[in-house]
Amino acid sequence: MRVIFMGTPDFSVPALEALDREGHEIACVYTQPPRPAGRGKKDRPTPVQRAAEARGIEVRHPRTLRDPDAQADFAALGADVAVVVAYGLILPQAVLDTPRHGCLNIHASLLPRWRGAAPIHRAILAGDPETGVCIMRMEAGLDTGPVILRETTAIGPENTTGDLHDRLSGMGASAVVEALNRLGALHETPQPEIGATYAEKIDKAEARIDWSRPAVEVDRQIRGLSPFPGAWCEAEGARLKLLRSRLADGSGAPGQVLSGFTIACGDGAVAILEVQREGRRPQSADEALRGMAMPERLD
Repeated sequence: MRVIFMGTPDFSVPALEALDREGHEIACVYTQPPRPAGRGKKDRPTPVQRAAEARGIEVRHPRTLRDPDAQADFAALGADVAVVVAYGLILPQAVLDTPRHGCLNIHASLLPRWRGAAPIHRAILAGDPETGVCIMRMEAGLDTGPVILRETTAIGPENTTGDLHDRLSGMGASAVVEALNRLGALHETPQPEIGATYAEKIDKAEARIDWSRPAVEVDRQIRGLSPFPGAWCEAEGARLKLLRSRLADGSGAPGQVLSGFTIACGDGAVAILEVQREGRRPQSADEALRGMAMPERLD
């Protein structure tokens, strides 16, 4: 098929690579414009732009797709289908209607649960036992279109958002290739409104740990916000990011260090498995303990 690919972050890259390997003709890649990054604040192209240019694929990054000229440029590509993966711009109806087979989206949740911007984070924070990817035909509503393919995966007791991000990215790439290969033969299932939830963007204010909460909630917070923005607490006034954890036996006053990196919560305890001190790289808890004196409690 002749495909327009629309995506921006690392999560999108495996899908672009898979479609290219499968032999689909990538007519053009749409992605967000380069933005200042790093110490020098030089414009840095998106991961999708870098992947496309490495394959000699044309790249466009319009500021909006509501402009009639941008829509005409899109239509002139004569695409059979558009594949959209975390692109970052709203597609107006004129764009949705242009490809012969419409626009397909890879969404990292089991729709209608966790429509919106942060489905992986929210699934872990809520304690969901499983998640997955859906290939959805896009319509004007936010992640409301019919689902044509879904794949599920368990959320393990120590899985972080980073772990699931990488797993779901690969699953989405395989699923969209299957969807294109079987397009027309797959049944499109409308989403029920019952069970629909919205995955709001993560606010950095959610990252401060409150040790008076139950251990199960603290553990989900640590794993759900890892690696970004990173749940954090203070150790004798210095900020400490907690990146991996698991539930542990023990009890004590909230924030009390029970042993090693096992910390008491309002109910139960968590064992911290990976941390990042200010100005340092992430370290295993054992490695960090060799270089820091643990206080009696974390705040």
